[in-house]
Amino acid sequence: MMRIAPTLLVLAASLLSAPVAMALNEYGIEGMGVVSTRADEGRATISTDGQRIVFARRGQAGWGLWQARVVDGRWQQAQALPLAVSGEARDPYFSRDGRWLLFAAGREGRSGLYRAAIAADGSVGAPQALAGDGGRHEERGPALSADGRQLLFARQQGRGAGWDLFVAALDAQGVRGPATALQAVNSPADETDGDWLGSAGAVAFSRGSGDTAQVWTSGCAWTGAALRPIGLSFNQASGWTGAPVVDNAKPGEMMVASSAAKSPRAGGVDVYRLAVPKVAAAPECMR
Repeated sequence: MMRIAPTLLVLAASLLSAPVAMALNEYGIEGMGVVSTRADEGRATISTDGQRIVFARRGQAGWGLWQARVVDGRWQQAQALPLAVSGEARDPYFSRDGRWLLFAAGREGRSGLYRAAIAADGSVGAPQALAGDGGRHEERGPALSADGRQLLFARQQGRGAGWDLFVAALDAQGVRGPATALQAVNSPADETDGDWLGSAGAVAFSRGSGDTAQVWTSGCAWTGAALRPIGLSFNQASGWTGAPVVDNAKPGEMMVASSAAKSPRAGGVDVYRLAVPKVAAAPECMR
């Protein structure tokens, strides 16, 4: 009997648009034809119950947020998510407790951070601005720590300048106090789209410049311990792979967006699922 390589089995399962494919080897495309289409898709996030996925998609009017649900074991019924914000919307992120959807919205050069409460039926409430510095800088890629008190995000230092990662304290009223730059992981390149790996301060994030990017990890956001790109065949310096987000329903798995992983019938940038890279958290890291 012919044996089929595990990687091909994973890819075949993922093409059926199942939200969770078989045991992961390296990657599978997420929700072919529903989440990943001929259009460009960016950052994606999954609700704590595993029943909803919100993702960024670029259309004729620019980037917007879309939502799909699990129906008969597959992502189906993808629809644009109505949000009362002006300009484009992107970089969605479900909080670990399922109470909030965070995202970035605005026009080019004027993007800010927002959060919207999630109702019991899954509907999204009115967006609340999370302007940590009064909107003086463009901000993107929000992510919350497991306890919901640490907001990780990217900030552009000035028009035309690069992007760096910052952390700010967050409470029920919003951002509290000034944000702290993560100097140990920031570099002359652009650092964006970070997410926490567990509760001890390890992080994954995008690092790149222009049309190229890679996913990097560190065992500590504040010290840069064990800072390196993840070992993934399409996570190469010459391609574009980024926007890592841990699956809230399956914490051992994560999504990334990539134009470097070319699956059959995929579009330019699509969403891929893989195992969370093993990153040893540095002792006494989390602040």
